[in-house]
Amino acid sequence: MSDDAIRLVTIGRMLRRRGRLLTVLVVLGALTGFGASLVFPPRYTTSASVLLPGAWEERVLLTQAEIATSTVVTDRTAEELGWDGVDGEELRKRVRAEVTDGNIIKISGTAGSPAKAQRLSDELARQFVSFSARIVDETADPTAAAGPEELRQTVLTTSRRITELADAADPGRTVESVQTRTELAKLRTTLQEAVGKLDQAGSNAAGSRLVVMGPAAEPSGEAPPTRVQLIAAGAVLFFLLAVVGHLTSARVNRRLRSEREIAAALGSGLLGGVDVAARRGVHRPEGGGARHRARRLLGLDTPWNTPAPPAAGDEASLGIRYRRVCGRIRDLMPGARRLLLVVPDDDGIALRAAERLAEEAGGDPLLRVTEVSAEAPLVPDREEESGVLVVLSAGTRTTAELHGVAEACADAGHDVVGIVLADAVRTRPARSAGPPREAAAPALALGDGARGGAR
Repeated sequence: MSDDAIRLVTIGRMLRRRGRLLTVLVVLGALTGFGASLVFPPRYTTSASVLLPGAWEERVLLTQAEIATSTVVTDRTAEELGWDGVDGEELRKRVRAEVTDGNIIKISGTAGSPAKAQRLSDELARQFVSFSARIVDETADPTAAAGPEELRQTVLTTSRRITELADAADPGRTVESVQTRTELAKLRTTLQEAVGKLDQAGSNAAGSRLVVMGPAAEPSGEAPPTRVQLIAAGAVLFFLLAVVGHLTSARVNRRLRSEREIAAALGSGLLGGVDVAARRGVHRPEGGGARHRARRLLGLDTPWNTPAPPAAGDEASLGIRYRRVCGRIRDLMPGARRLLLVVPDDDGIALRAAERLAEEAGGDPLLRVTEVSAEAPLVPDREEESGVLVVLSAGTRTTAELHGVAEACADAGHDVVGIVLADAVRTRPARSAGPPREAAAPALALGDGARGGAR
């Protein structure tokens, strides 16, 4: 349950903090789908039905469906249509045949206009019926076709001969003659039934040819994917890719957040933490370049996967933590007159914290702020500084980047004497006493002072 809640909160935070970026990507995906719809023109599909009378096995019906889209049928259809640049091989990509209930083969054709799609389906069905009938005629055995008629004549001749023998027999004078006449009558009846069945089989065979069940209907709409579907698919695809990309980047994030890991990476101890009043874009320095403006416009100036800043006191209470850190610096380096504050140049929170820390120190010791690139840090050479204090925000640097900062300090002859972590918080607005309420002003000031002392 907790894991599911964390996932929902994470996705909600991403949608809230990356809303502008996701909107831009959705619009870009929709434009991509619209461009794809221009590259692939609209298509229209319709179908014609062909009936196979009589009893057919399923495998034979499937064979007939394959014949309907065979090369011979499509080549003849293309030749009859006479469309420019469209041959039988091209038509095979546009047609489809499938077996439906009731011994019906549904032949579908796709073309660039409703009229062409209708004509393609009708012509393909006609060529299929014609080709199927031709196969039946060509594969029929001439001797087999003449055989039923000869057999019928033989049966008739034999029936007449039976009648003659029955009449010539002794008309019921003896028991043997009666039995003979009875057997001859049964034989004649059997022959007559055989002739009837033979005639019925012949009529069924003659009527077993394929029949086209009317012309194909004119299509009323585009075949999928339509332009609207392509636009929607592009927008959804870009949105999902953006969401998956954000979640994947958060999953593989290797930036250090714990104090112990940061101290181990820099090889120094933690002096304490200070708070900075949160505001939009504090993680990025105020720059006038096009890149910084674009990042602020898209909402990329702040990390999306960090929790919301916690609530804290007012500005006066924040200053207490800065003064405590300054006191620790004096206790750690009692004889130091000058220290160097090293801050990553893309960490707005740490930069503001370092500037206020230098202000609160009041020159004892003198703290000089310098910004370095986290990718390629370069620290000024040592002059009168007694050491380096690294000021940074938690969750903004990897182990390799912190190792690089420590090596740059050592290369310039500085020792990292301490680490200060900065964090963004939400502060309460300062309360001011209004001039109309003069009598109440001292009480309010006393209350504020009491609360400040309690802190």
